[in-house]
Amino acid sequence: MLRIYFFLAICFCSSVLQAQTSQNDILFTVDDSPVYSEEFIRVFKKNLDLVKDESQKDVDEYLKLFIDYKLKLKEAQALGLDEKTSYQRELEGYKKQLAKNYLTNNQVTTELVEEAYERVTNEIKASHILIKLNPNPKPEDTLFAYNELIKLRERVLNEGFESVKNDVHNGKTIFAEDLGYFSGFKMVYNFENAAYNTPVGDISMPFKTRFGYHIVKVDDKRASRGERTVAHIMISNNKENTTQENAETRINAIYQKLQQGEDFEALAKQFSNDISSAKKGGLLPAFEGGQLSSQEFEDVAFSLQKEGEVSKPFQTQFGWHIVKLYKISPMGSFNDMKSQLEAKVKRDSRSQLINEALVNKLKQDYKISTNNDALDYFKSILNEDYFKRTWQLPEDFKSEENLVKIGDLQLKYSDFGNYLVKTQRRQSGKKPINVLVEEQYKVFLGNHLIEYREAHLEDVNEEYANIITEYRDGLLLFDLMETEIWNAAKEDTLGLKAFYEKNKENYFWNTRIDAVVASSAKKSVIKKVSKMLANGETTESIKSKINQDNKVNVIFTSGVLEKNHQSLPEDFNFKKGVSKIYHKNDAFLVVNVKDVLPKTLKEFNEIEGLVLTDFQNYKEQEFVKQLHEKYTVVVNEAVLSKVKSQINQ
Repeated sequence: MLRIYFFLAICFCSSVLQAQTSQNDILFTVDDSPVYSEEFIRVFKKNLDLVKDESQKDVDEYLKLFIDYKLKLKEAQALGLDEKTSYQRELEGYKKQLAKNYLTNNQVTTELVEEAYERVTNEIKASHILIKLNPNPKPEDTLFAYNELIKLRERVLNEGFESVKNDVHNGKTIFAEDLGYFSGFKMVYNFENAAYNTPVGDISMPFKTRFGYHIVKVDDKRASRGERTVAHIMISNNKENTTQENAETRINAIYQKLQQGEDFEALAKQFSNDISSAKKGGLLPAFEGGQLSSQEFEDVAFSLQKEGEVSKPFQTQFGWHIVKLYKISPMGSFNDMKSQLEAKVKRDSRSQLINEALVNKLKQDYKISTNNDALDYFKSILNEDYFKRTWQLPEDFKSEENLVKIGDLQLKYSDFGNYLVKTQRRQSGKKPINVLVEEQYKVFLGNHLIEYREAHLEDVNEEYANIITEYRDGLLLFDLMETEIWNAAKEDTLGLKAFYEKNKENYFWNTRIDAVVASSAKKSVIKKVSKMLANGETTESIKSKINQDNKVNVIFTSGVLEKNHQSLPEDFNFKKGVSKIYHKNDAFLVVNVKDVLPKTLKEFNEIEGLVLTDFQNYKEQEFVKQLHEKYTVVVNEAVLSKVKSQINQ
């Protein structure tokens, strides 16, 4: 997680250009290493909207950060961190992973993504009949299965699916099943295609999947459930002791107040332990089914059918909740879901269509033509031993004959021959030799075309090359910081404690109060509670008198509270005794301050993690100072002026 965060933090100063410029375009040098103005301008503009610190939007201030970054890279290279096996392994792994996004046929991918969107936004209710076959069936078995399914299709049309199902399903060779509702990516692609291309109420013609031959009957088609927007009030099971009630008792008390007509949003602001949503009246971002980590929460949210409807209290692993439905939304737009669907398409079996299109394009790019003489030769030397997994290349094998050339890579007969020897272990079932050779050569050539393009991707795709450069520098900088700063600070226990002693003024608890906060929607109730608190009555005694007839008229929050606690008024004066009555979040409040806890020093063992972070930041600042002393940085002021003019245009 730290590594991901670090890359996000330093991406603003990542170099992504292979500058081909004249000497006059050098913005600054680090010793003898030039940094060009084009790189600085591009990175500055790219990240202008990403930085929150206004000083970083100033060219001079940004230049300081950029120089520091280049100094760190210079030092990392001087230390040989770019030669570490672990660094090179991780970089190669990333390159391989990233290359997948660029080794594709965009037109075919777009068509498949558009098709996928149509299917995930609509659900099909269907049933099917399957006659199982092995992966390489004999022609006569294929013909038999096809003809049998034609007969079964006619029977289903005349007798109905249930009647035929009860008659033919044996769970071994023939399966007749009700599948219920499903959407895109829930079935193998061939089956999905047949289902979505069959009109409601109709039955498909027989079609093949890897399981055998099917027919599918489509019973219904409906829109998917889409998104829900809800708000919630949550009482955590493990919240610090700010209430005298357990979570279930407290949530039931809040639910009772809702039943009495009190405002959901106001109660969420006062009592919900989900602080981030409490400030918004409990409102959560919209979500789809399967998006949350709590199935119980989703089930309740999707069970609500009317906007404004409120659930009863229920429990999840996070605590107790009450949910209010705000909005039922259809599935996201195509643009919203495009990247997610594209990733699914590339993982799905339909990716084979993309690969085939890519291979065909690469054949054109590298001017590849079929070597029929080579294929005829391999058909002549292959025999039945191949299916027994005992086939070997003949003694007079033409190993040095040229097979095919991809760019500057010359493949020989030996390459395909050894591939055949190796892959015979993967064969299942028997097929004609000529079919086998052509299929295996197609896979062999496709693999080599893709591997060759991947190996030369930085030469032909500028965007890919830029991203790799960015990652290469970021990974190197991470290793430098981990080695020279973070780990060093962790191991320097004496230095850490000395830093704490020297900077104690930064580590104090602010003034706090030990208090009880009473909240009610009615001012008259709070007036009574205020008098009771002033007379020394306990919260339990007050609740027994005020919360009668199954009505919750007052809720208490108690504990050690800081000034910004959600239960306290914004302008609250930390003073012992019972306060005046306040109005906040559509509720009336009174606070009984038992004690005012003065500003006190935080002990080292209480905040060791915070001190370590500050110590690491301090060591980084000192490290950068040392780099400025070690390396000579010369800024070309004329070029800098030119840069400022270009940026301000």
